[in-house]
Amino acid sequence: MRIEQAADEHLEAWARLRFELWPHSSLEHHRAELAQFRAHENASAFVTIDSAGHVVGFAEATLRHDYVNGCETSSVLFLEGIYVRPEDRRGGAARALCQAVAAWGREAGCTEFASDALIGNLASHAFHAALGFVETRRVVYFRKLL
Repeated sequence: MRIEQAADEHLEAWARLRFELWPHSSLEHHRAELAQFRAHENASAFVTIDSAGHVVGFAEATLRHDYVNGCETSSVLFLEGIYVRPEDRRGGAARALCQAVAAWGREAGCTEFASDALIGNLASHAFHAALGFVETRRVVYFRKLL
């Protein structure tokens, strides 16, 4: 397994992995989002490549300059998304992806690394805790149609 900064040659596999993580959007939508993401100067992504040369995971991150819940500084390194194929989990790929993201954030001058997860995503909560993230607060969003 190796970690590389995401590049043109990874786009199709990366888009397919995004579709596995976020299946509510079409593959075409993910391709379009990746084009926007890659054009953003405060964004970076890394991929995990297995011994056969297949992209099996990704992590996307941005530098957020607005307020980030639970953080005290700006810019804050923010983990926008991370995914490793189920059959490739439990081998350190996600940890290695987060280490690459953290190194990128430190190089950009960040001293805080933030993320979020849905309130019911207990697997994600456990993953974040295992990497040393500390929960800062919980929020429930509401809306009412007018």
